[in-house]
Amino acid sequence: MSKKIKTIVIAEAGVNHNGNLNLAFKLIDIAAKSKADYVKFQTYSTENLVQKKLGLAKYQKKNLNRITSQYKMLKKFELSEKDHLKIIKRCKRKKIKFLSSPFDLKSIDLLKKLKLQLIKIPSGEITNVPYLRKIGKLKKKIILSSGMSNIKEVKEAVKILTSQGTKKRDITVLHCTSEYPANQNTLNLLSIPFLKEKLKINVGYSDHSTGITASLVAVSLGAKVIEKHFTISKKLSGPDQKTSLLPNELSELIKEIRCVETSLGTNKKKPFNNELKNSKFVRKYIVAKKKINKGEKFTEKNIVTKRALPGIHASKWDSIIGRRAKRNFNYDENIKS
Repeated sequence: MSKKIKTIVIAEAGVNHNGNLNLAFKLIDIAAKSKADYVKFQTYSTENLVQKKLGLAKYQKKNLNRITSQYKMLKKFELSEKDHLKIIKRCKRKKIKFLSSPFDLKSIDLLKKLKLQLIKIPSGEITNVPYLRKIGKLKKKIILSSGMSNIKEVKEAVKILTSQGTKKRDITVLHCTSEYPANQNTLNLLSIPFLKEKLKINVGYSDHSTGITASLVAVSLGAKVIEKHFTISKKLSGPDQKTSLLPNELSELIKEIRCVETSLGTNKKKPFNNELKNSKFVRKYIVAKKKINKGEKFTEKNIVTKRALPGIHASKWDSIIGRRAKRNFNYDENIKS
C-alpha cells in the first residue's frame, strides 16, 4: 500500500486572542495539546489595512460591544512585532508550528523578517494584485484561501503567484465559504475535487461551518489541508468567537480526521489479507442439490451454490451446467469436475 500523506490541520486562533497575549498563549497551548500541525494568527497594520470610516460586516456586529468600525475593531486586536516574537517563542516551547496571514504589504515584510517558510493568503486578498506579486516573489510555500471567488479569479491568483517565481507545486488552494457561520447549503464541498481537477494543484478546506462534519467530508473528498477556527470560550467578545470550536471540539476534529485518513486507504480495489482468510467461510461453492448419478448432466435441478468446504467456486457455474458427472455424487457433496 502506498504511503499516506497526513492531512495538515491548521488551528485558526485568528483574532480570538482579543489583543491579549496571555489569551494568545492559552490558545497556543490548546492547539498544541489537540495535536494540530499549526496554530495560525493574523498579521496586519490597521493603518495599512482599512479605511477609518468603513463599517462592520453583519457577522462582526453580532459579538462586538460598542465598536462601530472595522478600524476600531482591528486596532484592538492588532499584534506588534514584539507580540509576534513572543508568540513564536511560545509555539516553539509547545512544539507547534506558527503560521499567520498577512493582510497588507507591510505585514508581508514582517513575516519575511520572521523567516516564515509558509504564508497563508486570506480570501480577501485573492484579487489584490500588488499583494499577490509581493508574496509570489518570496518563493515560499503558500496556502491560498478562495472564499468569495470564482474559478477564473482563483486561476488568475495562482498565475500571478507563479509568474513571480513561486512554484505551482508549493501552492495549496483552500476551498472556502466566507460566511460566519457558513450554512450547510452553501458549503459546496464538491468544489474540492473540482479545484483539484481544474487547477492540477493541491487543495484543502477552510471550514467556517459549525461543528466538524464538513471538515471530515472535505478530507474524504481529497482535502490535504484543513483550517478551522477555535476559541477558549464562545462567550468572549470578538467577530469569530461564536463560530469557533471549543478546545474539546478541536481535539475531537483532529482525532476524527486521523480516523478518516486511515479509512480512506488507496484508490485501488483489492481485498486485504485480513478479509481473504474469511473468504473460504463465506463465499459459495457448487454442491449437489440431491444424489447425482455418473453420466447425469449437471442442471439447476441437481446442483446449487452453498457455503461449503473448498471446491469449485460459484463463479464457475456456467462452465459446470450441462457437463456430465464423471462419478456419483451424494447430496450436499462438493462437485468436482
